[in-house]
Amino acid sequence: MIKRASLIAFACLLVGCGQQKVDREIISTEGAPASIGPYSQAVKVGNTLYLSGQIGIDPATGKLVEGGIEAQTHQALRNIGAVLSAAGLTFDHVVQAQVYLADLDHYEAMNAVYEAYLGDEPPARAAVEVSRIPRDALVEIMVVAVLDFSQ
Repeated sequence: MIKRASLIAFACLLVGCGQQKVDREIISTEGAPASIGPYSQAVKVGNTLYLSGQIGIDPATGKLVEGGIEAQTHQALRNIGAVLSAAGLTFDHVVQAQVYLADLDHYEAMNAVYEAYLGDEPPARAAVEVSRIPRDALVEIMVVAVLDFSQ
């Protein structure tokens, strides 16, 4: 009986057990800065949206906003909000976030701004200090969102 179950499981792995093809869609909006490299603002696969990291670039000017960690965190999150909106989602759909800080001493200030966007039922999150962020930004944030939690 165990051998038969093992063979069936192995066969399912080989042929995919009738899995349906999952569509892949690139999400892009002018409400967030254009990519500064060979990547998409977001990719939707099935009911999951994977957003690339956003820094505090103002999409209107293409420049990093002034005002320190708080201003850059607000702008990064506004950029994320624009990409989420382009996919028909909101911050309520975010299930995971990664925050990269140029200086971990900015953690509390970043957290205060972050909480205003994601504070009611916050997603799982990691926050780490990194040696350098593109454009010498102070913070970069990337998220994963799920369209329909029932799927």
